Amino acid sequence: MNDRFVDREDELALLERAWASPKAELFVVYGRRRVGKTALLRRFSQGKPGAYWVAAITSEATLRRSFTQALEGESAAFAYDDWRSAFLAARGDPGTRRLLVIDEYPYLAGAAPGVGIVLQALWDEVLESSRLMVVLCGSHIGMMEREAVSYRAPLFGRRTGQIRLRPLPTWGVAAMLPGYGAAAVVETVATLGGVPAYLRMLEQDCSIAQNLERLALDPNGVLHQEPVFLLREELHEPRSYFALLQAIAAGNTRLNEIAQAAGVERAPASRYLATLIDLGVVERAVPVTERHPEKSRKGLYIIADGFLRFWFRFVAPYGSLLAIGQTETVRARLDSGLAGFVAPVFEQLSREWIVRAGASGALPLPLRAVGRWWTRQAEIDVVALGEEGVLLGECKWSTRPVGLDVLNALRARRELFRGETGMGPQEPVWLALFSRSGFTPDLVAEAKAEHVLLVTAEDVVAGGPAERGRQGGPGTR
Repeated sequence: MNDRFVDREDELALLERAWASPKAELFVVYGRRRVGKTALLRRFSQGKPGAYWVAAITSEATLRRSFTQALEGESAAFAYDDWRSAFLAARGDPGTRRLLVIDEYPYLAGAAPGVGIVLQALWDEVLESSRLMVVLCGSHIGMMEREAVSYRAPLFGRRTGQIRLRPLPTWGVAAMLPGYGAAAVVETVATLGGVPAYLRMLEQDCSIAQNLERLALDPNGVLHQEPVFLLREELHEPRSYFALLQAIAAGNTRLNEIAQAAGVERAPASRYLATLIDLGVVERAVPVTERHPEKSRKGLYIIADGFLRFWFRFVAPYGSLLAIGQTETVRARLDSGLAGFVAPVFEQLSREWIVRAGASGALPLPLRAVGRWWTRQAEIDVVALGEEGVLLGECKWSTRPVGLDVLNALRARRELFRGETGMGPQEPVWLALFSRSGFTPDLVAEAKAEHVLLVTAEDVVAGGPAERGRQGGPGTR
């Protein structure tokens, strides 16, 4: 087990600034289950006067009794009569700074449907002028937004801050897994994402495939049914959503293809996909050069969540085999398909590296957009658009070093890109190559002469800009 607490410095700092404020604060923290919300808030609440209460799936009366004990101590022989009285008691001395954390707030809102309105009224009447800091936390993203974030939420206009906690970035995954090399870290991000609770389950003396067999392929594995629980909690019609996700995982990327493969009509499929996008499960990609991406007909749908993408590719289709103990059969398919599965994620991580490198000033052009580009003739993995010039990149997730053939192929696509986008012959186009396994000596020599940027998997995982002196630095060809 890995108990490292990494990243989250920005989120902790934001909460601490709110705590240092002289006024009342109403903060909302939400995000997918197991992403680290409770760990963050327990770290933040250490040493602060007040109460940390976790709601549960139970009756409203039981919740009030539990809340009372959180405020008054486990030996409290009474329960507050209503939530107004309970919240008022949480304020304590009006002149003293106190903290109230309500974890799993959706369970409270489900058992006491009017609790948000009660808190809103009490906030307006009394609490807003107190020194109480309230933090509402939950994993049910849809309900948290309906109850506390969206325009129609009872607490809209009252909250003073919010954090939608995301999975760890790649460098955070690497920090949690010091026993893994760069390639294993990328494989981990591709299959488990940056969810801290999943990362803590990994045995670092085993490969990621061995860990996935134990955790997800095995019917008794702790993550075998995890996506079922995650999605059922958020979605009213899980069967249709599951069918759409399986269709995407099988390689269908356009709306019509996805709807047809899932057996769902096009109009409801579009609505379901929009919901999955809001939840961060799916994303819609368009060529980075599209001026109106929301109207583009070139949109492709991909599963954005690493573990769900893995599960719908390697677990869901083989449920019957796994149920009868054919784990080794599915493991063989995982072994043979893992490199191809990881490659698109390495491309995405390379694009993220470009964003960070641009922000640090390590690139020759200020960036205004980074993404992919494709036509019917060709695809370019990394396209960084600048105010004056473009950077084009090719990514290779191979166990062999990248050679001159890859650079020559990228040069050819550079000319196609110029023609398709209407770039002038004098407009600068820089080139970059990203490789899992390094570069051949002849490529390194030519890249240095022509100022081609070379980036390794170690660079991408570390997150910092590449060593420009070693790589020759980006140039103008």
